[in-house]
Amino acid sequence: MFKVGLVGVGGISGSHIPAWDAMENTLLTALCDIRPERLEPYPDKRHYLDFEEMLEKEELDILDICLPTYLHVDFAIKAMKRGIHVICEKPISLKEEDVDRVYQAARENNVCFMVAQVLRFWPEYELIKELYDSGKYGKLLSGYMGRLNGYPRWSWDDWMLDEKHSGLVPFDLHIHDLDFCIYAFGTPAHLQKNRIRLPKQDYISAVYEFPDFFITTECAWYSAPYPFTASFRFLFEKALVAWENGRCLIYQNDGTILDLSCDAKNDTGDIDLPQTNAYAEEIRYFKECVRTGSFPDKVKPEELKQVLRILRTL
Repeated sequence: MFKVGLVGVGGISGSHIPAWDAMENTLLTALCDIRPERLEPYPDKRHYLDFEEMLEKEELDILDICLPTYLHVDFAIKAMKRGIHVICEKPISLKEEDVDRVYQAARENNVCFMVAQVLRFWPEYELIKELYDSGKYGKLLSGYMGRLNGYPRWSWDDWMLDEKHSGLVPFDLHIHDLDFCIYAFGTPAHLQKNRIRLPKQDYISAVYEFPDFFITTECAWYSAPYPFTASFRFLFEKALVAWENGRCLIYQNDGTILDLSCDAKNDTGDIDLPQTNAYAEEIRYFKECVRTGSFPDKVKPEELKQVLRILRTL
């Protein structure tokens, strides 16, 4: 039985906590946050307002870090020096050199460490990588990835609105799509970019050019209360694969349309999307790495550094 602690009971913890609670052979024993009201909805966990106290009093196997970005590295290193395995929300940091710091601490203390880049575990995105790697529908010709939202007025102490703390749209939002591109396709050869940035609006359009195809991306924090949306379209030689409005469809050149959405009733042949929670899957993967003593390699430090390097140019 793995004992788990979580620090930072903010927005994203609402996806992590249920995943841990549903995980077999694990027990989420303790939560830590400086805001006691954030702990009240979880009376079955031990509560801490001080991180050092939690580390002293709890015998943790795994720590899940859901803190603001600028706190990630220091908290991760403190835990790993105590022999605790650490999974940490993205981004690991705004600084490329912090990647080496945190992975060095993992090696020196013989523990697992992973940044939770969730799209690498998201079934619809994993499908694109599978189709690209297998060539099932021929070569990839082009792609579009969008991630749009209203300005984050909800963050604690407005930390997300402080560029030195959050990195704004590039590091908070666009990082998802860029990380997936590098994970699935490698390092782009060229980048074309445009950005409109006002005090309460931030919009980026970036085109990543690869030797045989290009990926057009857009991300935004709008001042208007625009609802969060994420979508993609990838054009292969023999099919268009689209994930829009929560539905994943493959429009084949022969006229066949395959609906891979979880509530679809049609026969999709040898392609079938699993009905999974990507946050739970990344946590499950990390826990299995800890159980087997295998260092998590689905998220590689070299790729993380490349992502941070490109984000700093936007």
